[in-house]
Amino acid sequence: MSEAQLSAVHVYPVKSVGGCALDEAAVEPWGLAGDRRWLLVKPDGTFLTQRHLPRMALGTAEPLPDGGIALSAAGLEPLTVPVPDPRAHRVSTVRVFQDPVELVWTEGAGSAWFSELLGREVFLAHLDDPARRRPIDPRYARPGETVSLADSMPFLVTTTASLADLNSLIARGDLAHEGPLPMNRFRPNLVVDGVEPWAEDGWRKLLIGDVGFRVAKPSSRCVITTTDQRTAERGREPLRTLARHHRIDNKVVFGQNLIPEHTGTVRVGDPVKILE
Repeated sequence: MSEAQLSAVHVYPVKSVGGCALDEAAVEPWGLAGDRRWLLVKPDGTFLTQRHLPRMALGTAEPLPDGGIALSAAGLEPLTVPVPDPRAHRVSTVRVFQDPVELVWTEGAGSAWFSELLGREVFLAHLDDPARRRPIDPRYARPGETVSLADSMPFLVTTTASLADLNSLIARGDLAHEGPLPMNRFRPNLVVDGVEPWAEDGWRKLLIGDVGFRVAKPSSRCVITTTDQRTAERGREPLRTLARHHRIDNKVVFGQNLIPEHTGTVRVGDPVKILE
């Protein structure tokens, strides 16, 4: 087995919307710079993900240097959305799972663009103030550690070997026609190459380039993984195969959630050292 290295870096500026691959990204205490700082909400303030609206996968958001985003989707004109000024837009509380978060709602072109894509009225909201980040579950976090708008943890790491093994299991199952699956089904931030399949299940601490991370918990998977990120169509894999072959604490899992030990920059090609 070759030396472990970082093979991909991904950010998803709008939660549950398609993201993009980067050559490098800054590691902030609450996630990669620009990752999951925007959210789609219903008029009543309920937040949306692909769990509710698979068509969210059909949009793509790329981060801009000033914090804005560039949006694209088949059949829609590309759109650049600047960071909204909280003095000129509504600031309202949205409950993200159990956590109330104050967000700046945009009521212009960005919201209209997503409303057209999804066929229903939605608003695009932005997490502008770092002080409004959400605390991480204290069962896994140290005091003061926070996350942006990700489900629960600042980072998700997966490995190419585990995906290859999962795809081999799918190919031998009764839903082989649904495979092989690409890594984008799992929406990781960091992808590691050069390790054995499922090696990440035993990691506790790792060093990527010069940035240290500790493993908080395995990533339990939901229906979003069954959504084709190109077409928004749903199948039954990988949940069917994971449920049969890869459970931890009776949960269907793929990948590990990470919390950074300090800030820095991660780059594709960085060596990955397993410290514990």
